[in-house]
Amino acid sequence: MYRRGWQHYLLRMDLFEEILDVATNEGEMAVVIKQPIVSPAMGRSWPTVMIMIDAPGIRKATHEFMAKLASTGYRVITPDLHHRQGRMVHVEPEQAAADPSLRGNVKGWIAAMTDEQIQRDIDQALAATGVVHGPLGTIGFCLGARAVVQAMTRLPDRFVCGAGWHPSFLADDKADSPHRTPERIVGDLYLGIGDADQVQSIAMHQRFVDATAEMPNVDVDIWAGADHGFTWPGYATYNKAASEGCWEKTMTMFERNLT
Repeated sequence: MYRRGWQHYLLRMDLFEEILDVATNEGEMAVVIKQPIVSPAMGRSWPTVMIMIDAPGIRKATHEFMAKLASTGYRVITPDLHHRQGRMVHVEPEQAAADPSLRGNVKGWIAAMTDEQIQRDIDQALAATGVVHGPLGTIGFCLGARAVVQAMTRLPDRFVCGAGWHPSFLADDKADSPHRTPERIVGDLYLGIGDADQVQSIAMHQRFVDATAEMPNVDVDIWAGADHGFTWPGYATYNKAASEGCWEKTMTMFERNLT
């Protein structure tokens, strides 16, 4: 099903990292895995969290976030949802600043994706990494937040909790828009939305927020002054309060559901 690409130990962080190249009917898909080197007590496995990437792809900031999460005691898996465009294509912020045309490439990657493709990628990543049993958590950034909600509604017994940070596309006019079937969200869902988001405004999510307003398992924070992409330190849109606040809420949710 897959061939192993490369692996090494990040000794300073006591993490093991591996990238699998998974064979799919739409070309190989890289799946990044990070987890503590040491095993948990009593022969158990580290709980698994899947990351749903944002538009710029798996880049330095993604690796750093995965490492931060893994170092707290999780096996973190990130499938390359852009694999149909090439192996681990991505754009770093300095590259986009030097060549603004690259932003057009990123928009093209998004336009080429479908919900069905993403959900197939999720299933293939789980199978390739041996995650066949047990509850899972998930975090999605930007477009990845829509994938989080759809995975939670499609596989409620597997994805028992999820988070969407500076989400995109939670409500649209299509028949399968996530806001139309909120009752299918049975696990805990956390959303962190910036009130200064210049890409996906609160108004664009309002139908989803309204549809889930009375659901005790859905928690929505609106972060003052936070723009799209507030997660990433060093980025122009980084917002410390929003990023750290989402981290605390998400980690509490994972501890409640996965540990």
